[in-house]
Amino acid sequence: MITWTETKEIFYNGAWKQNSSLVQMLGMCPLLAMTTSLVNGFMLSMATIIVMALSGFVVACLRNFIPHEIRIPVFIMIAAALVTVVDLSMAAYMHDMYNILGIFIPLIITNCIVLARIEAFAAKNGPIQSLFDGAFMGVGMLWTLSLLGGIREIIGAGTLFSGIEAVIPGLQALQLFPKDYPGFLVSILPPGAFIVLAFLVAWKNWYEARLAAREQRPTPAPLAAGGCH
Repeated sequence: MITWTETKEIFYNGAWKQNSSLVQMLGMCPLLAMTTSLVNGFMLSMATIIVMALSGFVVACLRNFIPHEIRIPVFIMIAAALVTVVDLSMAAYMHDMYNILGIFIPLIITNCIVLARIEAFAAKNGPIQSLFDGAFMGVGMLWTLSLLGGIREIIGAGTLFSGIEAVIPGLQALQLFPKDYPGFLVSILPPGAFIVLAFLVAWKNWYEARLAAREQRPTPAPLAAGGCH
C-alpha cells in the first residue's frame, strides 16, 4: 500500500519538481504545436495521462515476468497498445476533437516522458505507486500545456476555451476581447509558444529561487523573558 507521504512526494515531483515541460523539456513537439488553445492542450494532456498512468500500472504488475534483455521492446509494446485504445476511443466518442488533435494522439508513444517514467519508476516500484507516478507526471504536463494554451489563445485570438464544443456539445468559447480584436498572430504560431514557454520557465525558476532565499533567511531570536518589548 502507498502512504499519504509517498503520495504527496510523487505528486510534488511530477506536477512541479520534475515537471516534464518546464524542467525536463520533454514532449516539445506537441507542446509547441497543440497549445494554440487551452482546450487542445488540456485534451492532449488528458490522453497522455491515461496512457502514462495505465502503462506504469501494467508494467509494474508484470515487471517480475519481463526478461531484462527485452524490457524496452515490451515496455514500448504495452504503451503502444494503450495509445491505440485511447486513439480509437477518441475517434469513436470525440471525433471532432480527434480530428483537431490528429497525428499527435498516436505520437504519444514517441513522447520521451512515457518510456522514461516506465523505465525509471514503474520498472522498479509497485503498481499503485507507478499508477500515481504516471498520473501525476501527466498532471504536470496538463497544467503546463493548459496554461500555455490559454495564454496563447487569449493573446492570439482574444478568446478562451475555443473548441470546447468538440468536447461538450452546446458550449461555446468565451469572447474576452471585442469581436473586432485583430489578434496577435505570432502568439498562436510556434515562435509564440517558445516565447510564452520561456516566460513560464523563468517564472518557475524565479519562484523557486525566492522560496529558497526565504528558507535560508535566519529566524529572529525570541526575546528573553522580562525583556523590553
